[in-house]
Amino acid sequence: MFFTALILGLTWAVRGSFGHEWGAAWAGATGALAVLVASGRPEWFRRMPVLAALGAIGWGAGGMMSYGIVIGYCRADTFFNSLYGYAMLTVIGGLYGYIGGGLLGLGLETSDQKKPNWFLLSSGMVAGGCLFWGIVVNQLGWFMTPPRSEAWGLCAGAALALTWYLCQEGFPRALRVAVYSGLGGGFGFCVGNFIQTVGSISGVAYNWWNVMEFTLGFCGGLGMAYAVSTTRWPEPTKPTPMTNWIALFLVTSLIPWTNLVDAFTSERFLRLAENLGIEDATRFAWQHQMFGLALVAIVAIGSCINWKWHQQRDDRAFLRLGSFVVFAYTLYYVIFCFLVRGFFYRSLSISSSDTMYLPIFFLAAAIWLFAGRGKVTVNDGQETSLNAGVVPIASIVVAAVFAVAAATVTIHDGKIRFHERFPIQEQPAASAQAAE
Repeated sequence: MFFTALILGLTWAVRGSFGHEWGAAWAGATGALAVLVASGRPEWFRRMPVLAALGAIGWGAGGMMSYGIVIGYCRADTFFNSLYGYAMLTVIGGLYGYIGGGLLGLGLETSDQKKPNWFLLSSGMVAGGCLFWGIVVNQLGWFMTPPRSEAWGLCAGAALALTWYLCQEGFPRALRVAVYSGLGGGFGFCVGNFIQTVGSISGVAYNWWNVMEFTLGFCGGLGMAYAVSTTRWPEPTKPTPMTNWIALFLVTSLIPWTNLVDAFTSERFLRLAENLGIEDATRFAWQHQMFGLALVAIVAIGSCINWKWHQQRDDRAFLRLGSFVVFAYTLYYVIFCFLVRGFFYRSLSISSSDTMYLPIFFLAAAIWLFAGRGKVTVNDGQETSLNAGVVPIASIVVAAVFAVAAATVTIHDGKIRFHERFPIQEQPAASAQAAE
């Protein structure tokens, strides 16, 4: 659980340098891979590309949501505005984890006896998202982040459609993973932003926003790993070669390529070169773009060769493959981040959050090594559906929302910037007095 939390937390922090759906998809795929290899179940390894792709799609879908102004609400100096901000951040983080954990759980629950209708589910989630947004946001005018995008409504409708499908078609294990992942993501986003607010008030120069992103991924990964590790799963269905190859293309080629196109722009590297004091900015930008392109090509080709070679190998070989892939895919993302942030041209500074990426990576590797992972295990989970443990955990999340809102207002120094969702209107008498 802690291993998965570290991996997803790290890649979600890296995602801050890329943003949006495709950056979140890379982190989601890595978190799914961490769960799979930590499980030690070889029958899952043979479906590794498909399950990683489901994690990427599920966690990546939430990347469309805007939350910058919501964070500003959290920093307000009035309790109701701050409470609103933290509550909405909990909803946003919960949607990240719920859809991401739900789709991964559905992939794990797929068996020869019971297979989901993916076309029906995906079309239902799209329709549910459009319907929820059209009614709640567009017609009723329930805005969470005005004047920013209200795409949270699309994700909320998709999550409701996913819930309906899992309950209607009888996939209780996937629902369990969705709920715990959602609770973890919501809690992590709420508490992580409180840490960011405290850091901003303290005046300590640090990328506290990135700490918030790490906390979201860490807690979301913790919830997802807990649900997967404590659930008794059925014998999975045999993978189809074509499905695995399509998923492998998505995870190792399309996601990195899209992040490359979005992040490795000439304008970005020219600005970076200017900030770093590099004279030949054009050459600097060209070198980074070519290195990124070569890295994508090498990894994509190498992944295809490696996967094809392992098709006829035994379970132990697949276990070694999975162990290698989760660390390689994580390090791949970290290197991408270092390139776009000019990490190799800067002096190391503890005030830069990306300085902590490699120590976190090596901590995860040490946990993996000394915990004796990388071994074939059996399915020893006990639960198949939601249990009484959900209620106290959900109560803790709700209590945390109220606690951090009250704490934020208490320690507010009036110097940090914030937004008000519901500005307090002055009384006419008070306004007249102020005018005099």
